[in-house]
Amino acid sequence: MPGHGPLPKSPAKRRRKNADPIAPRKLVPDAELRGPDLPDDALPDPEPWHPRTVGWWQTWRRSAQAREFPETDWDFLIDTALIHHTMGTKGRWDFASELRLLAAKFGATVEDRARLRMTSRSLTTKPRPAGRGRKRRT
Repeated sequence: MPGHGPLPKSPAKRRRKNADPIAPRKLVPDAELRGPDLPDDALPDPEPWHPRTVGWWQTWRRSAQAREFPETDWDFLIDTALIHHTMGTKGRWDFASELRLLAAKFGATVEDRARLRMTSRSLTTKPRPAGRGRKRRT
């Protein structure tokens, strides 16, 4: 099964302290709906999109990564949605590895985002109030 290799080491564990040539990107989620709706004319047969594909698409539209997607990414993601739909409606699980590789290009999992040097703060994570950390000894 093809992949991208192991995750990068934590900078603290590296022997060489060279600067990372790819600067990490901080993604800030805002739950805003971005990108197009799933197109009705993308399916070869006149059938509705599979319900799991519709939910999957809405998740991508609300993702922190969606803030950075140009039109070409959305077109590519629509092609990926067709594979997702085919898996759900036709039971073509042999497409699962292709779907995994295509979704990885957008940072679908924690591992994918680490490889793409993306960091994200969850919408449910609340920042710690100032002054509520460890007390300093004087």
